[in-house]
Amino acid sequence: MTMQAHRYAIYLAPAEPFRSFGSQWLGRNADTGAALSMPKGMEPRPADWVKAPAHYGLHATLKPPFRLAAGTDAPMLDAAVRDFVRGREGFDAPLTLRALRGFVAWCLDDGAEGPRQMHALADACVRTFERFRAPATADELARRRPERLTAEERRMLDAWGYPYVFETFTFHITLTGMLDAANAAAALARLSAAGIGLLETPLHVDGISVFVQPKPGADFIAARHYGFNGSTLDGAGAAYLDA
Repeated sequence: MTMQAHRYAIYLAPAEPFRSFGSQWLGRNADTGAALSMPKGMEPRPADWVKAPAHYGLHATLKPPFRLAAGTDAPMLDAAVRDFVRGREGFDAPLTLRALRGFVAWCLDDGAEGPRQMHALADACVRTFERFRAPATADELARRRPERLTAEERRMLDAWGYPYVFETFTFHITLTGMLDAANAAAALARLSAAGIGLLETPLHVDGISVFVQPKPGADFIAARHYGFNGSTLDGAGAAYLDA
C-alpha cells in the first residue's frame, strides 16, 4: 500500500553546478534530507536567512505544493509525470542573482530564449497536474495574505490555489527568506563573491521533479526526478509515490 504524503509538489531541481552550490548555501540536501556545510570559501551566514527556503529544499516551483484530490493517488501522479516528460526537449536558461519580492533568488536573465521556454513548462505543469490538486482550504488561502495581492494575483489564487502562475509567474530558485534591505544586500554580496563564475553557465533544464512533504510541518524531500529522456532517479521520498 502506498504511503501518502501530506503534500506533493512539482518542482524543478536545478542541475549542476547550481544544485550543489545552492544546497550547500541552504545547508540541506533535498534528495536525502541531510545537513550540508557551507560552500567552500564562504563565511557563515545567519541561519534565519535560509530557514524558510531550506524547509522546501533547493528548487524552482512549477506546480506549487498541493494535497491530493479525491479520486487520485500517488501512483497516478507518478504515471502522469512520466507521461508529461516523455519526448520533451531540454533547453538552457541563463540565470541572474537578484532580490525578488523581499527575498534573494536566482531568476531568469531577461532577453534570452530560456524565459519563454521556462514559462511554457511552468504553465503546462500547472494545467496538467491541476486534477491532482485538492481545493485549497480557507486557512490555506488566508496564509497567502490575499489582502496584500494584486487583483490579478488574487484571481490566480482563487482559481489555482497559488497567486503566482501564468501571467503572474516569475521563475525563481529561492536562496533566502524575507529580508530587510540591509540583509538582502549582504546576502547578495556573499552569494556573488562565493559564486564567481557560476552564472556564466546557463541552467540546463532536462527534467522535472516531484517533492513531498511527508506530514504537516515536515521538511520537503525529493521523491523522484524525471528526465525528459525517460530516465528517473529516486530521492528519499520515493516511497510516497510507489504502490
